Amino acid sequence: MSGVQKLTIGEGDDGARLDRWLKKRFPHVPNGRIQKALRKGEIRVDGGRAKADTRLDAGQEVRIPPFPEPSEIRHDDRLSKDEIAYARSLVIYEDADVLAFNKPAGLAVQGGSKTTKHLDRLLSAFGEGDRKPRLVHRLDKDTSGVLVAGKSLNAASKLAKAFQARETEKYYWAVVVGVPRPRTGEIKGFVKKSTDGGDREQMVAAEHGEPGAQYALTRYAVAAEAGQKASWVVLRPITGRTHQLRVHMAGMGYAIVGDRKYTCDRETPGELSNRLHLHARRLVLPLGRDRLVIEAPLPEHMARTFAALGFDDDLIDEAEMEEVLG
Repeated sequence: MSGVQKLTIGEGDDGARLDRWLKKRFPHVPNGRIQKALRKGEIRVDGGRAKADTRLDAGQEVRIPPFPEPSEIRHDDRLSKDEIAYARSLVIYEDADVLAFNKPAGLAVQGGSKTTKHLDRLLSAFGEGDRKPRLVHRLDKDTSGVLVAGKSLNAASKLAKAFQARETEKYYWAVVVGVPRPRTGEIKGFVKKSTDGGDREQMVAAEHGEPGAQYALTRYAVAAEAGQKASWVVLRPITGRTHQLRVHMAGMGYAIVGDRKYTCDRETPGELSNRLHLHARRLVLPLGRDRLVIEAPLPEHMARTFAALGFDDDLIDEAEMEEVLG
């Protein structure tokens, strides 16, 4: 493992995109590892945080975090036939530019020091090097549903910009304890990562102006209810903060069933699965004047809960729900 490096951009790389420069300089480092380092602010340009599409100027200094040496990368870590078949079984939509998956709950999106099974690795089933699709957004490990990758660098760049500009529309299905009142509304406020020394991914409420505070906005609507013990809620995150939907529902007093991190005082019906009941059901992507709608069927544990509580997913008018949630 290398130590922290500070590298100066040469004249020949003037104007290059940061992600492409990194890939050329560190071809042995997986793309997911680079993207994670960018998100965490571990890669900096002239001391400041940078994005994948940051354009570099000759003479700038790039801080590189410790990356594995080429000799530390397992070159025999090719996907098995079963892994390739599994990756392809997750595909729910494909065209010349877009590859969409129904990510199972429990499958991580990207790897880490203790995570070797993840979707980013499985993307090698569809191509290597520049032909390997690139993920353009994320889902929590325990959240299931629609996840999209760009099949080329250009396609991935356009899709990523659509997410960043909030031109996409995301709709999640959740089962929560209790029945939210009012039945439709907005949850908004500021959130930040906890700094209490605990779980670094724990999000807490924050005040405007606090260091690290980010504005978060979620629209919701109750689609069905099972007495007062649980309900099916459709959620539309307008912003995309870490754990946003989970934080908002728990903060409102109606935590998502199976969420052991963000809880409330209401009791979960005992007969339900203890897995997280949050599913990225529907994604709308802008394609010029048209739009692409991708939907993912419910995971098995949520389908069983729907049956147990008497929720009929065939009865919901999703186009109408789009209008309700704006």
